[in-house]
Amino acid sequence: MARALLALGSNQGDRAGYLLSGLSALSRADVRPLRLSRVYETDPLGPPGQGRYLNQVALVETGLEPEALLRLLLSVEKAHGRVRAERYGPRTLDLDLLDYEGRVLDLPGLTLPHPRMHARAFVLVPLLEVAPRWRHPVLGRTARELLAGLEAGGVRPYLLEDPGPELPQ
Repeated sequence: MARALLALGSNQGDRAGYLLSGLSALSRADVRPLRLSRVYETDPLGPPGQGRYLNQVALVETGLEPEALLRLLLSVEKAHGRVRAERYGPRTLDLDLLDYEGRVLDLPGLTLPHPRMHARAFVLVPLLEVAPRWRHPVLGRTARELLAGLEAGGVRPYLLEDPGPELPQ
């Protein structure tokens, strides 16, 4: 079994519901969440007029190889109504493979670690909660060191009325 870091995001419809439903779908498909960050509300990137995002990071365990895991993530997005109409456009559910066992890959459609994660506070803030000692496999810097160079003011904890089921420890 391998460990991977996933980013989850949503800025359309029942944002919190999409995050929970996405995690549930992954759990039924050989992706077991080990740790979940809190949910954060963040300003959107991309075209104006979008709603604010809910973002979360999950540390998961899986028997899937990176390419198969990415295919699963894309299929779960699609099953949740994700439409890829424009770059950085609004989405019901966004699932990104951030890191897979510290591997460095550059394949068609899959780059590990995620090529923009080091510059995104909305990824690094929740990542620190689930993997505080994680180190970027290319840059050699910790998430805390990477975050120190970014403006993280737009990343605010989001309080859910129902945080969902407790994960086994």
